[in-house]
Amino acid sequence: MQGQPKRKVRPAKTVKAKQGQERKMDPQPVYETERDPLRLRNKVAIITGGDSGIGRAVAIAFAKEGADVVIAYHEDDEDATQTAVRVESIGQQCLLMRGDISKPAHCKKIIQKTIDRFGKLDVLINNAAVQFPQNELSAITPEQLKRTFEINILAQFYLVQAAEPHLQEGASIINTSSVTAYRGSAHLLDYSATKGAIVSFTRSLSAYFAKKNIRVNGVAPGPIWTPLIPTTFPADHVSKFGSDTPLARAGQPIETAYCFVFLASDESSYMTGQVLHPNGGEIVNT
Repeated sequence: MQGQPKRKVRPAKTVKAKQGQERKMDPQPVYETERDPLRLRNKVAIITGGDSGIGRAVAIAFAKEGADVVIAYHEDDEDATQTAVRVESIGQQCLLMRGDISKPAHCKKIIQKTIDRFGKLDVLINNAAVQFPQNELSAITPEQLKRTFEINILAQFYLVQAAEPHLQEGASIINTSSVTAYRGSAHLLDYSATKGAIVSFTRSLSAYFAKKNIRVNGVAPGPIWTPLIPTTFPADHVSKFGSDTPLARAGQPIETAYCFVFLASDESSYMTGQVLHPNGGEIVNT
């Protein structure tokens, strides 16, 4: 009330907290480890869809970090060969595996040829995907729906099943999802559905493999400038692709590649069941 003296809400005082007794901890916390300048030295990685786009960038980045790579691709021999030449110019080995990963037998062949060539498998990257934009739900044919699910998610199951007997403690699986798994896409209904399935698959698979200390994570890129864009979208969409992100542009494949490097390396040793989001700043509900 007017005229009354102002009272303090609480008494003025300082409470001196007891300092942490870290020196007495047993065991002591680990603050640093020796870091190999080649984060993936002597590792062997399979990359599906590794001939172009994000897969190519990942293959090159892995080679620069000391890994040998196996590139599984569908039919673009020229792109695959160019990627292999680049990997080998860095000084790493590259095995090309052409074929259809929607076939379980081919997935088994990819794994077996990798073991035959390198004797082990350290990293499996399920990256290959297809998309067929449609403006109308009725335009999605049973054939399109089946093909999208076969390549985008069923192939991941087949490859993990084939790889499981060869994955040792410390191995890593990385699955490529998409920002559409989190916010949807009106013209990519079937594609978005598969990408959402990949997120659930990643989380469930991480729980399955945790007891073996095999980590499973994912990457959900936003709009990235890859061959998939000009070959599946109309010209007017391509011209403004990625401009609706906070960074107002599409990303480049290299801007996603080091998410995969991080998840495959010891730097992410305490991460499993997680998804990284190189998407130009779009906030998603993870």
